[in-house]
Parts: sequence; structure tokens; C-alpha cells
Amino acid sequence: MKIDILTLFPKMFDGFLNESIIKRAISNKKVEVNIYDIRSFSSDPHKKVDDYSYGGGAGMVLMPQPIFDAVDALKKDNSFVILVTPQGVPYKQSIAYDLTKKEHIIIICGHYEGFDERIRTLADMEISIGDYVLTGGELASMVISDSVIRLLDGVITKESYENDSFTDNLLDYPVYTKPYDFRGMKVPDILLSGHHEKINEWRKNEQIKKTQIRRPDLLEKRWIVWKTNNIH
Repeated sequence: MKIDILTLFPKMFDGFLNESIIKRAISNKKVEVNIYDIRSFSSDPHKKVDDYSYGGGAGMVLMPQPIFDAVDALKKDNSFVILVTPQGVPYKQSIAYDLTKKEHIIIICGHYEGFDERIRTLADMEISIGDYVLTGGELASMVISDSVIRLLDGVITKESYENDSFTDNLLDYPVYTKPYDFRGMKVPDILLSGHHEKINEWRKNEQIKKTQIRRPDLLEKRWIVWKTNNIH
């Protein structure tokens, strides 16, 4: 997979690309990630990329020319273009799984007051990572990239993510490590039993209990999916 990210602030990605699992995935050629400065595609002699909004209003608006030229230069037949915006579809784990099937992803990061509305025509999908507003799309693009890269074959073990929160519309089960007793809080004895079938049963029950308490909406979705799949 190749991920190309269009941004006004390339240096924001230095830490993201050079630490931990993402760095290892790149080094092992599981993914290629390229960061492109939107300014380098500007036709303006001073590399201007923004201007005032028609009709007035606060802030500066990203101009379409640099974005269109950047996408034109990078896009191939197998490319999938994502625009990160608060107006996009809410991002969730199922979308991350879907994106792992793409060969080439281009992510456009907005900034300032927003971007020229015509830029939306470039996107195959608009994504929002939550009901809040950031100073730009850089952090959102990292969230999307991280969530997709970790699911690629060979980046981490399948066992590490198959019981992730939101997989099968359940939150993850509790996990523990040493010491057994920390300030009076003990590890559940079932986890020390060595009985893997009972451990798995306990974990599933804990997933359901935790989801019921913290995200009952997910259990409702789980019921709808089950009902849909079992209607004859």
C-alpha cells in the first residue's frame, strides 16, 4: 500500500513516521508513506495557497489550484482520495478495514478557515474523526493512517487486533500484567488458571459487560447486525 498525504505542515509528520510500529512498517516495506507540501504545487510566484473568502467572513480559505494540481500529479487508476473534514462521515473501525483493501490512498489535509468548496469534487470519501474541530487535518490524517497501517498483513500479529475495541461492535476485554496484587487490586484468578476455553469465555463476557456499561449503542448495532444476518 502507498499513502500520500497533502499538507501545509510536513514537519508535523516527522515523529509519526519515525517512531514505533509505523516506522517499522515502513522499514519492512509493508507500506510507503509520502508527505507532500501543498505549497510546492502552487502556481503563485510566492507559493500562496490561500485567500479571503468571497462574501466575507473570518479566516483564510485554501485555494483549489494547488490541491487540484497535487492530486492530478499523484493520482493513478487505483487511487482513493480522502478529504479530512468535520463534515465527513464519522470514522470507525469498519472503515479502517475497508481502506486496507486500497492500493493507493491520497489524504488531503485542510487548514485555516476551510477549503474552497470545489475541492470536495476530488474526494472519493470525506472523513471526520469526531464531532470537534482541529486547527488542520494533519492529526486526522495520522489517525486514519495509523489505524489502517496497523491492520496491514505483517505489521502486527492478527491476534493483536482481532479482538480490538469496536471489532464485532464490542469494546476490548480487560488485560493485566505483573504484579498479581497491586495495592490490593488483584488479577482475576481465571486468568491464572491456564484453562484457555474458560479464559476466552470470561473475556467475551467482560467485553459484553463493559460495552453494556460504556457503549450500549454498540450492543444495539450488534443486535441489528445479528438480526439482519439471521432473517430467512
